[in-house]
Amino acid sequence: MTDVAQLFTDLVRAETRLYNAVDDRLRQVHGLSLGQYELMTIIGSRDDCRIYDIVREIAITVGAASKAVDRLERAGWCRRVAHPTDGRSSLLRLTPAGSRMLAKAGPTFTYELRARLDGVPTRALAQTAATLASLRASLEEHQRDD
Repeated sequence: MTDVAQLFTDLVRAETRLYNAVDDRLRQVHGLSLGQYELMTIIGSRDDCRIYDIVREIAITVGAASKAVDRLERAGWCRRVAHPTDGRSSLLRLTPAGSRMLAKAGPTFTYELRARLDGVPTRALAQTAATLASLRASLEEHQRDD
């Protein structure tokens, strides 16, 4: 039987160490946090991105997502535009500066991830990716039932 407490600890510690390493590199090279990079990736991947899309994707509160977008706006990397059919909502768009930053930071992000995961055998990494995708799907499905 799997020791779920140890699984939890290993999962969280691995994620924290990986996140911190990638965050440190993005800050050093681009002056951009990993959190900002993730938000910009979400915004840039959707034509009609709203705060709610960020909330669903990252599993944070509306307030936290809105404040994070405010920081991106202040940095000049994104902007809010009026939703064409819903006056209560705004759409998020990367600015040209935001698109350039995301394009420059993407290779750094990928390089640092690969460097940190280089010691893990390819087969084990593929199995871990499949397992984590399954775990994420299960957790997201369970969350909808709550």
